[in-house]
Amino acid sequence: MHELFRDVELKMKHALDHFHDELKQLRTGRASLSILEHVNVDYYGSPTPINQVANLSVPDPAMIVAQPYDPSVIGEIERAIQAADLGLNPSNDGKLVRIPIPQLTEERRKEMVKRAHDMAEVTRNAIRLARREGNEALKQMEKNKEIGQDDEHRGMDEIQKLHDHYIAETAKTLENKESDILTV
Repeated sequence: MHELFRDVELKMKHALDHFHDELKQLRTGRASLSILEHVNVDYYGSPTPINQVANLSVPDPAMIVAQPYDPSVIGEIERAIQAADLGLNPSNDGKLVRIPIPQLTEERRKEMVKRAHDMAEVTRNAIRLARREGNEALKQMEKNKEIGQDDEHRGMDEIQKLHDHYIAETAKTLENKESDILTV
């Protein structure tokens, strides 16, 4: 039964971790290197993460600078950022790629918050699915006489506690991201 709890918790934790990764891609109006985390540059024919072809830095809250290790890939870095559809417009001076982070409009902020809520709902559904699978496994174990009814009920209570914990974590994470997005 402990293995079942560990498996259920692992699924719930994975859903929450995925939610954190997805939220990193949402812009908050401030420069953050996590915005570019999923940008891949075509580096001599193979897709390579941008942080492996350039040194990334945030000199001020409205700018990200990419200094390529190989200056010949400056154009590829610019194209990759534009193709990532992040709403960013990079420019280069032959040595550096400057990526200004524009201030978000109120409409764009609301759109970002809506996307964050959609991501949170997907996460909550994944957590509920893990709970349902765990409960069904407990019922099957009781049906097969591997555990008694008392153990089944205690197990369901334990799974419900895990569910409530991860749903609360999702809500807290969403609330923090929403305040980041809406703060001007």
